[in-house]
Amino acid sequence: MEFSLCMIVKNEEKTLARCLDSLHGLMDEIIIVDTGSTDATKEIAARYTDKVYDFTWVDDFSAARNFAFSKATKDYIYSADADEVLDAENWAKFDILKRNLINDIEIVQFIYGNQLDNGTAYNFDEELRPKLFKRLRTFTWIEPVHEQMRLDPVVYDSDIVITHKPEGLHSGRDYRIFLKEFNEGRRLSKHLHHMYAMELFISGSDDDFLAAEPAFVQSACDETRSLDEVKEAVCVVCHAARLRGDADTMLKMSLKDLLTEGSAEMCCELGRWFYDRGDYREAAMWFYNAMNETEPILTIQAAKEWPEKGYRMCAEKLGLEV
Repeated sequence: MEFSLCMIVKNEEKTLARCLDSLHGLMDEIIIVDTGSTDATKEIAARYTDKVYDFTWVDDFSAARNFAFSKATKDYIYSADADEVLDAENWAKFDILKRNLINDIEIVQFIYGNQLDNGTAYNFDEELRPKLFKRLRTFTWIEPVHEQMRLDPVVYDSDIVITHKPEGLHSGRDYRIFLKEFNEGRRLSKHLHHMYAMELFISGSDDDFLAAEPAFVQSACDETRSLDEVKEAVCVVCHAARLRGDADTMLKMSLKDLLTEGSAEMCCELGRWFYDRGDYREAAMWFYNAMNETEPILTIQAAKEWPEKGYRMCAEKLGLEV
């Protein structure tokens, strides 16, 4: 099998060569789509391939990736970001995979690693991600009788680890795209709704929460949203309301979460609310619940570091030993 490497890049002069060097010898075609670099990214890309294309950025990563994929000509497409690295051990595993890949496999998942060390918007240090895709899918009839078309792709989960080594966070860019979707009247999908709320709790600033509040107020009051989406939304709204000192919104929105099994995030918000008002015993109770009685829905920090710190602060104020 032959592989096409497809990448979308912008201002990646610090990481692009490192990524491409780590994939040397595995790719039969390299396609790099630049979305508006102002540094040496395109010059670096040109050292590795003559297939460097410009794409006008329209705040849509899918559009850019689809354009890159449209330029591929090989059997499989490997999708990489410039801040990824393949070490020697996993290069060897990738090489074995390439030489033994069965034509029936349509998607290969790789282990995406080193997430938590870099403050990225994820809760797990490693997770499986689809990275290698068959370029042209063959539709096949299955079953000896009552035949039907096989619609589900054939997916293989490899043990190849891709190391994520970003130079910085991109959350500000993501927030801008999320807000653009809302402001232009487009409904966030369940996936993007979750990602927006999760990124806010992992890396959002106070201003980011306040800017997002109107979008999540709408979600929290939308009867067509799922319970999971409503619970995510009220966590964001309560965080913003706490920043504004808005007791009415805190009460109204927190009850939407606590009518069902409460989340660790909401317990932390209530703990912080009461702590800021000097009610340390009540705050300690909510921090305890975040640590021991509830589960996080957006960030694992809501069940670990945040309530542990809050509980210690309350104990100190109350003169208690932790």
